[in-house]
Amino acid sequence: MLENKKIILGVCGSIAAYKSATLVRLLVKAGADVQVVMTPDATNFITPLTLSTLSKRPVYSEYFKPETGEWNNHVELGLWADAVIIAPASANTMAKMAGGLVDNLLTAVYLSAKCPVYFAPAMDLDMWKHETTQHNIAALQSFENILIPPGNGELASGLHGEGRMAEPEEIVAFLTNDIKKKLPLFGQNMLVTAGPTYEAIDPVRFIGNHSSGKMGFALADELSSLGADVTLIAGPTAQRSIFKSIKRIDVVSAADMLNACLANFDKADACVMCAAVADYTPVTVASQKIKKHVDGLSIELKKTTDILKTLGQQKRTGQLLVGFALETENEEQYAIDKLKKKNLDLIVLNSLNDAGAGFKNDTNKVTLIDRNLHKTTFELKNKTEVARDICLRVIELLKK
Repeated sequence: MLENKKIILGVCGSIAAYKSATLVRLLVKAGADVQVVMTPDATNFITPLTLSTLSKRPVYSEYFKPETGEWNNHVELGLWADAVIIAPASANTMAKMAGGLVDNLLTAVYLSAKCPVYFAPAMDLDMWKHETTQHNIAALQSFENILIPPGNGELASGLHGEGRMAEPEEIVAFLTNDIKKKLPLFGQNMLVTAGPTYEAIDPVRFIGNHSSGKMGFALADELSSLGADVTLIAGPTAQRSIFKSIKRIDVVSAADMLNACLANFDKADACVMCAAVADYTPVTVASQKIKKHVDGLSIELKKTTDILKTLGQQKRTGQLLVGFALETENEEQYAIDKLKKKNLDLIVLNSLNDAGAGFKNDTNKVTLIDRNLHKTTFELKNKTEVARDICLRVIELLKK
């Protein structure tokens, strides 16, 4: 959920600043792009070099870079970020934030931010409980800033109680869950298929197709970015998901894909069946490599089980089933026939006659036809953009 998110980590003057190193490491490991901004006092507790090394970015603590005089633009930083996390947030910095006082780069970035701001307080027990601190926290929350509550434990003063900054793992989990629950597909389980299937002839050869899996993987990533819990069933492909949270199941044959789909279908709220599944498979598979025959070779084929039709027959009320139709003639009519025969809620039609569409390309041109035969045609787009168009239509249909 944090993949490719641009996050500003604000570090204030507190003994808890030592935890910032672990927090940066965990955010980067989760796929975030982290920019650290420190208050001048924070540099007394942890060095900018440490945080710069872990974030792979220069750390900012002053308005101007001393060596060049170049301006660290707080407005650009505020606009750049998808989220600001101030951890540790000292009582002093929270008071400045609540009162709109700008006397360092971090508070200037805070006032310039257009994104959600999270703050994780860190201070001694008496400071935490003081009326002014609680007043400032209430003020920050009234401004829609998001409190990451402190823990209860041993404090630097030797006292025991509230005020201990949340652990880095807790902060990352809090941020991840908060982002996810605000997304339109939060709590939805999605099943996606992608790529080709390979039907074995012998241990060396197979019957397959030219599907790269790009469209299916783009769909899985887009659904995940919208908050869904995604299970991706992938045939043989070199594609990789952006989001680590996607559960990937690798299969080879049409029979493998059928079994994986049936095992995961019941818990899915929506299924987007993008895989190019073989329609036929050899009746028998040779146990040894078939040697070259002078007079040629005949292979008897049998139909594979129609996965989409099987799922359509088992579909429960409220469950959404999306299919794909790649056609070369009578495209729209064939797609509508498939939509009806297989009990689909939406079919995605594309044609090999359209330049830039179909297998292996990074682009696609599609027409969406829903169960009421409402049709929407899009121009040629990158497959990531096509995936978003499809997912937005899925969201609309789930709400109906």
